[in-house]
Amino acid sequence: MRKELGRRDFIKLLSYSSATLLFQGTTSCAPREKKPNIVLIMVDDFGYENLGCHGGTSYKTPNIDKLAQTGIRFEHCYSAPVCTPSRVKLLTGRYSFRTGQGWGHIPSNEITIASILQNAGYATAISGKWQLNLLKENPQYVFEKGFDEYCCWGWHEGPRYWNPLIYQNGKILDGIHNKYGPDVCCDFIMDFIARNKNKPFFAYYAMNLTHFPKKKGPYVEPKGPSGHYQTYSEMVEKADDLIGRIVRKLDNLNLCRNTIIIFTGDNGTPKTVTSEMGGRKIKGGKGKLTDAGTHVPLIVNWSGNTPTGVVCNDLVDFSDFFPTLAEIGNADIPQHVKIDGKSFAPQIQGKKGQPREWAHTEWKGKAWIRTQDWKLYRDGKLYDMKNDPLENYPIFTKSDSDNSAVMRKKLLMALERLDSTK
Repeated sequence: MRKELGRRDFIKLLSYSSATLLFQGTTSCAPREKKPNIVLIMVDDFGYENLGCHGGTSYKTPNIDKLAQTGIRFEHCYSAPVCTPSRVKLLTGRYSFRTGQGWGHIPSNEITIASILQNAGYATAISGKWQLNLLKENPQYVFEKGFDEYCCWGWHEGPRYWNPLIYQNGKILDGIHNKYGPDVCCDFIMDFIARNKNKPFFAYYAMNLTHFPKKKGPYVEPKGPSGHYQTYSEMVEKADDLIGRIVRKLDNLNLCRNTIIIFTGDNGTPKTVTSEMGGRKIKGGKGKLTDAGTHVPLIVNWSGNTPTGVVCNDLVDFSDFFPTLAEIGNADIPQHVKIDGKSFAPQIQGKKGQPREWAHTEWKGKAWIRTQDWKLYRDGKLYDMKNDPLENYPIFTKSDSDNSAVMRKKLLMALERLDSTK
């Protein structure tokens, strides 16, 4: 039975209601915080050893180093050893044995992070290197994979640098005969950011640099205005300059505090390049499953949210980008899709999160599974990565120590669990 209100109760209720209405009115007048913008920058053929913030001394990378100094740097990020599988894994959150091993191809049935962010209200764009279908065969395919706009080099259909062949939103871009491809793609991504500054956006800048210019084959990369092909050092420093331009654009638009900048590389440095890091000479390992081919930088900078100058030792592999960006963008992941990745969104804000116990990658029928310090290949070779980072001394079962035997068993069990999901 409802009880009648006395005068005192009525006054208390009226006071509470008035306060509530006042609070609600104040809240509704305050600006609502938008979903954070996401700028994902991936440099082509760019290993861990190239950055000054990692102890690299061969190249000048002040803009990228500043992102690390004012953000968070992940020590253990692992890609595939070559371009396509890294890009497919990043976009889908799925290991290569699920998405196929096709070169330059992403299956039509795969759902990308761009698609689910698009569904969550984000404007989406990619600029730079696509390499997930031949654009001359289907220039609409980038749209089909969740991007509202694109400005991309058409893979090995023409030059990527001087006098580039670039597709923009379904058509070959005219008027760029004497221009430099990376500049064209950078200008596009900055224009996209400016046009979408008042709503959440996902800008994926898959930079054409620092892949060596093509000098033979069906076409030859034209030489630049200076009359020579660019050196790797020139391309690294140009990549850093372009990243600086994007950061300054965000700053000029007052977007830094609501924009997450994520920087990484798609695989190791070319094998013909030797760089120095911490007093050691590091030979590039692109195409190899060693650290020189798969250990890549990962820096996240979100002004006011990421801790400053922090180094995180948690494992990250490229399948983790998908659930991380989904969590950041509050995007729904389809229940029927098996996602291998694990979100590192909490770590971005300095929280503990739920770090993965192992990372995995594969290429050309070979594969490994690893922790920070131990790495087991499918053929049974185990490496103590802390004491043997160049993988010169494989440990076989017959030569296991107590410690390596424990780690072998742990990693083998993880590999068997992963295999059971195929």
